Amino acid sequence: MPTRRRFLTTVPAVLAAAQVSRSDLQAQTSAGSAVAAWLTPYQRDVQRLVDASVGSTAAWDRLAELCDTFGGRLTGTRNLQLACEWAAETMRGDGLENVRLEKTMAPHWVRGEESLAIETPVRSPLVMLGLGGSVGTPAGGITAPLIVVRSFDELNKRASDVPGRVVLYDVPFTSYGQTVAYRANGAINAARHGAVAVLVRSVGPIGLRTPHTGAVSYLQGTPQIPAAALPVEDSQRLARLAARGVPVTVTLRMAAATLPDVESANVIGEVTGRERADEIVVVGGHFDSWDAAVGASDDGVGCIVTWEAARLMKKLGLHPRRTVRVVLFTNEENGLRGATAYRDGYVASASKHVMALESDIGVFEPMRLGFSGNERARQMMADVVDLLQPLGFPPLGPGGGGADIGPIAQAGQVPTMALAGDAARYFQIHHTPADTVERIDPKEMAKAAAAIAVVTWMAAEMETPLPR
Repeated sequence: MPTRRRFLTTVPAVLAAAQVSRSDLQAQTSAGSAVAAWLTPYQRDVQRLVDASVGSTAAWDRLAELCDTFGGRLTGTRNLQLACEWAAETMRGDGLENVRLEKTMAPHWVRGEESLAIETPVRSPLVMLGLGGSVGTPAGGITAPLIVVRSFDELNKRASDVPGRVVLYDVPFTSYGQTVAYRANGAINAARHGAVAVLVRSVGPIGLRTPHTGAVSYLQGTPQIPAAALPVEDSQRLARLAARGVPVTVTLRMAAATLPDVESANVIGEVTGRERADEIVVVGGHFDSWDAAVGASDDGVGCIVTWEAARLMKKLGLHPRRTVRVVLFTNEENGLRGATAYRDGYVASASKHVMALESDIGVFEPMRLGFSGNERARQMMADVVDLLQPLGFPPLGPGGGGADIGPIAQAGQVPTMALAGDAARYFQIHHTPADTVERIDPKEMAKAAAAIAVVTWMAAEMETPLPR
């Protein structure tokens, strides 16, 4: 487990200590070489953006306002609707231009009341969260014996033991990309062998008995069975009982249901380009969240730090050559309707998107920036990212992109970037009730906003657009 840091619960005056001096930036070097010569004309504006961001708590304050006021923002809820209206109004107050809500239809899943308990060997309640999109149980719940497996291979080998049972995948977390398959596809695989419900050990490091929700998938032609997540501690308890040969029976109750699609919207605001307004640099994150908490790190923080880049430009009177477009995407968590709606709405101008940046893996240090695209473009942005070394950023790495910018990037072969925080810290609270603003350090958030502002400004301001 990563070393725990003291999370700040009040706005700290010490943010000014993180400020990078002008001489620091001008003197900074990369691998023993001077800052790339082509960046010299831009250094003053870059420094102004950095100073304005790291010398302020504005980004954290706005995140707290979002989370405190609107709470969890699950697609289809009034919480998300009101948050979108607030964001549009606040963007206008920032001076952003062409602010609008671009509507799309989106899924509407409701959790309802839910519970899980051991019935035998002794009655004992467990902590759980239904997986997003899960079907519900009958009104009286499902009571059935438990079978514990640690992989899909083990499930298949024990197929004859599965019918009529609740399957628990007690799979240790390695990485999100590897372990999330059990949450996403666990119900399909268990149902094929006759399971009546599925439980999944939380996809993340051990927390404080915090279950991680997330979306579950179903396949046409395969029975749809209820699916829920357990915290690591409860999953391991059940696994130990099974390993000792103790028969375990559980009762799962879920009132979950999927209702007809509802209207939702992407929130968009711009800093209009002074010369090439039709050339677009897109930045953003997803505005929806799961309902278990307030979605601070996933992905309120990503929305706010990308929005902050545009706000800083307006505040400082910086007018980029190209248009900077902030998009707060709807419905990333359980549908990607916002991402596909944006692509469909702008496919004709996809080639005019000169770069797209997404922030959707937190801002916990150590942070990094990743890039995907043409090698010449990568080197140009690597030069830009070298300017951020005084903030503690490493050289530009691979891995640009994200779920929401992916469709438009693919349509226009658009170079992409991503800001990523420390994955261990991020996935500890990801999709859990612990995803609150208290876990986010205002200084880390200010640094993230500064970095995004710099790379966004440079992509929008440089003489020629990034090559493809």
